[in-house]
Amino acid sequence: MSVDEAHTRPDSTSDRTVEALGKLSEALEVVEDARGDLYSFHRKSGMADLALGEAVDLLREAGHSELAERIDTDLVGRNTLPGRWTFQLVEEYDDGYYAAFREHERRARDELMGGRRHVFEAEMKQDRRTHGRPGHEATPADLPDGEGGG
Repeated sequence: MSVDEAHTRPDSTSDRTVEALGKLSEALEVVEDARGDLYSFHRKSGMADLALGEAVDLLREAGHSELAERIDTDLVGRNTLPGRWTFQLVEEYDDGYYAAFREHERRARDELMGGRRHVFEAEMKQDRRTHGRPGHEATPADLPDGEGGG
C-alpha cells in the first residue's frame, strides 16, 4: 500500500485541527457551489435579455411597434440591480468575498497543514474503505498493474 503524503497530516497535528480545517474546506466548497449558481444566474440573465431582444424584433415585424417600443426602451438592456448588470455582480463577488474566503482557507492550510488539502477527507477514506478489496485502493498506485495510469 502506498502512502499518500500529500494528504497525510503533519506530525503533532491534533484531531481537532484536522476537523476544523475539514470544516473550513467544506465551507469553501459551499462558496464554490454558490459561485457556480451566481455564474448560472449571470448566463441565464444574459440569455433572457438576448431572447427578449428577439421578441421585440418579432413584435415589430408583426406590426406591434408601440408594444415593442415600450418593452425595448424599458426592459431590454435594463440593469439587474441598480447600476449593475450581472457581470458586475460576478466581478464584485469574485474580487471581494470569494477571493477573501479562498485566501483565508489557503492561509489556514499553509499555517496548520503545510499546505496539504483534504486531510480530513483522506483520513475518512482510510477509515471507511475496505482495505485490500478491489475498488477500495488507497491511491491509484495501489491498483493492479496497468490500471493505475502511471
